[in-house]
Amino acid sequence: MDNTGKYVDGFLIPVPKDRIGRYREIASLAGQVWMEHGALQYYECIGDDLEIKDMVPFPRAAGAGAEDAVIFSWIVYESRAHRDEVNAAVMADPRMKSMMNDDAPPFDCKRMAYGGFRTLVVLDKN
Repeated sequence: MDNTGKYVDGFLIPVPKDRIGRYREIASLAGQVWMEHGALQYYECIGDDLEIKDMVPFPRAAGAGAEDAVIFSWIVYESRAHRDEVNAAVMADPRMKSMMNDDAPPFDCKRMAYGGFRTLVVLDKN
């Protein structure tokens, strides 16, 4: 499969450890919404082996404190134009609007790192 034309949105999010359960609930629903609107893949990963000697640790890159877990996630699309179409549909979806109006969100959006990426190299067994 040629994935080199794909487009990826990436996220690095510090989430308070006591809010991981709520984050998982929201991420599961958000993933369903993104997939229903056309995303090709949706990943949410929680940090496990993050303190690697002589490298910038993910907790520092994420601005995470001792009370935070680090979430690394990404969504794959056909292209940047496809990403823009999917994200517009996702943001208009009432399920997302209700999540975004949460009185007690599981993380602070202002602490989230986000960006869109063109693929450079892809190796995939699929």
